[in-house]
Amino acid sequence: MAYTLSDFDYLLPPELIAQHPASERSASRLLDGRGATPLDRVFRELPSLLAPEDLLVFNDTQVIKARLHGRKNSGGSVEALVERLLPGTLEVWAHVRASKSPKPGSTVWLGDGARGFEAEVLGRCGPENSLFHLRFPADPLTLLEAHGHVPLPPYITHADSADDVQRYQTVFAQNPGAVAAPTASLHFDEALLAALPCPRAQVTLHVGAGTFQPVRTENLAEHHMHSEWFNLPAATVDAINACRARGGRVTAVGTTTLRALESAVHGHPLQAGAAETTIFITPGFEFQVVDRLITNFHLPKSTLMMLVSAFAGYAHIRALYAHAVQARYRFFSYGDAMVLDRTA
Repeated sequence: MAYTLSDFDYLLPPELIAQHPASERSASRLLDGRGATPLDRVFRELPSLLAPEDLLVFNDTQVIKARLHGRKNSGGSVEALVERLLPGTLEVWAHVRASKSPKPGSTVWLGDGARGFEAEVLGRCGPENSLFHLRFPADPLTLLEAHGHVPLPPYITHADSADDVQRYQTVFAQNPGAVAAPTASLHFDEALLAALPCPRAQVTLHVGAGTFQPVRTENLAEHHMHSEWFNLPAATVDAINACRARGGRVTAVGTTTLRALESAVHGHPLQAGAAETTIFITPGFEFQVVDRLITNFHLPKSTLMMLVSAFAGYAHIRALYAHAVQARYRFFSYGDAMVLDRTA
C-alpha cells in the first residue's frame, strides 16, 4: 500500500498534550502494545517486561540551552535556536527569527536585556540555506549555559523554568548537543535503572529542531529529512552482537536510538563510528537491529508516526493511538509512553 501524509493523521483533544512532566519520572503511564490487546501499565513496571538476556540501548545526548532571545543593532527583536555546535570552533548553526533577516557581516545581540553577548553573522548555511552561520565571542556551550533557555517544543506553551532544566533532560545525559530531548528516556530514574534485569548500552544522537518540522507534502517520497549527527560506540556494537548470540531482544529506548542503530547497519554489517543520518523510516522499511521500541506518543502527520507505523504495523498503531486517546493518556514530550514489538 502506498501511504500518503493524511494516512498518519489522527484527532487529539488539545487537553491531552502534556504541558508538564509527571510528578515522578517513572510514574508516567505505559501503554503495553506488544500484543493484539493493549494493556494499561505504569512505567515503573517496565523491568517485569524484560528478560535477563535482553539489551536496552539509550541515547545519552544532553539537551543544551539552545534558545536565545536578543535584538539586532537596529533594535528589532531576534530569537535564535542553535541547531548545531561546530566542534573545535566558536561557530554554530542556528535558526534565526527576526522581522528582517540579519545580513552577513552584521552582528546580533543575544541574551536577556543587558546580559548577553554579540554574535557575528557569517552567512547562510544548512539545507536550502535555512540556517544562519554565527560566530560567538567565546565557547558556545558556556555562553548558552549562561544566557540560553531550555528549547521546549512549540506545543509546550509555558516559558522554561528551573523544573524544565531538570526534567527536560535524562538522568544519564552526558554528551551535549541536542536541541530536543530523547523523550522516551525521560521516564527513567535512578531507581528504575537499577531495577533493570538486563544490560544496557548507549548511542549518541544529537536531536535537531527538524524533529518538530511538519511534513509539507502528501507524497511522502517528496519529503526531505533533516540531518542529525550520531555516534555508535564499539562497545555498543559488541553488546548488540552478544545480545543476539544469547537469544535476547534489542530494545531501543526512543526513536532517536532506533534511527541511529538502523542508520549504522543499513546495507552493511553493524558498524561503530560517527556519521550523519537522514534516514526516513516509513511502512515497508526493513529493520535489521531493533526488536522492541519504547517511545512516547507522536504528533499527527509526523515522520515519527510513520516510523512507529513501520515498526509495529500501521493498523496496530492506529488502534493503539485510538485506545490512548480514549483512555486519556498524556501525549508528546512530557507525556506517557508505549512499548512496541517489531512486526516488520
